[in-house]
Amino acid sequence: MPADSVAGRWWGPFARTRDAVVLHVDLTPHPGRESEALGWLDDAERSRLARFTHPRRRREFVRCRAALRAALCARLDCANGQLSFRDTERGKPLALLRGGPAPASFSVSHSGRHGLLAFARGGRIGVDVEERVAWRDLDALIAAVLTRDERAELASSGGGDRIARFFTLWTIKEALLKALGTGLQLDVAGFEVPPAMRRGGTTGEFRFPHLPAVAWGIENLGNEHFAAALAHERPSEPGAHPGEVAPIED
Repeated sequence: MPADSVAGRWWGPFARTRDAVVLHVDLTPHPGRESEALGWLDDAERSRLARFTHPRRRREFVRCRAALRAALCARLDCANGQLSFRDTERGKPLALLRGGPAPASFSVSHSGRHGLLAFARGGRIGVDVEERVAWRDLDALIAAVLTRDERAELASSGGGDRIARFFTLWTIKEALLKALGTGLQLDVAGFEVPPAMRRGGTTGEFRFPHLPAVAWGIENLGNEHFAAALAHERPSEPGAHPGEVAPIED
């Protein structure tokens, strides 16, 4: 199947930063697209898909994985059959090319009708997307994922603005955790989003309290449809580049 056979239909360019490219995947229910996406999956992925009983979970997995495969094929100049995936102990997917590690740095996220795929030249990367919905117990969620200072600042907001600001903070934290690759082992309420980004800034730099030597570039990618954020590991040496793999061209 040609790598561009689904391009322009239900996934395509969304954002570009200095070192990363982000693609958007349309997850609106569409049986024809699910059928087309299924043709990209290998036997292991089809077995995994069979364990999903909820239609939304099936749709998110098959459409995002098919778009990921198509994008990686274009990026790595390979056939779909040469790609496979395995998960780390903490659930982060790794791409294999002809059975060996693929030179690819990527992250996947989905929520409701939107999926995002992020690719970088190298270095760890994380992306998160969340549809802004009014949680039944938003206060409990805020208490679980925000620091005391973040909660105090959020308390000055009301209504829709409060929900929007919360999801901005949450997606930034989730993108950082995905980039770090430790899963839920790190408490999200144990670190803070940089103050400038809490006040509305769209970009910033972050360092985990327990890993001060590693700098992460973060970006708020949210729009009127959803909240989203990107986190990307920065080079450790001035002038160094975090990797050698070029991002996908638009």
